[in-house]
Amino acid sequence: MSRSKSLDLVFKALADGRRRKLLDLLKDEARTTGELCEALQPLDRCTVMQHLAVLEKAGLIFVQKKGKFRWNNLDVAPIREIYDRWINQYASPSVELFAKLHQALEKE
Repeated sequence: MSRSKSLDLVFKALADGRRRKLLDLLKDEARTTGELCEALQPLDRCTVMQHLAVLEKAGLIFVQKKGKFRWNNLDVAPIREIYDRWINQYASPSVELFAKLHQALEKE
């Protein structure tokens, strides 16, 4: 899959607030699908599984099956790639501009 296509999948996955909530829930530790379903009530299990599939396809989570449990783990690599490509590149000049403005105001 091309880099552009994979980034499109990540942005699509991040566009939905329910999927962002799932990522927030996975930020500190892996969770079972059952735990995630509980946290997203009143969504049914099928809907949560569809959202997890979108996140997995985008590479934002990876799944480990242990016994009868499906453990969902956050993979931050695609988010880091977006940060490096889009956020950091555009934020740095703004931060420098604010620092210069702050210094100029302090001199007055």
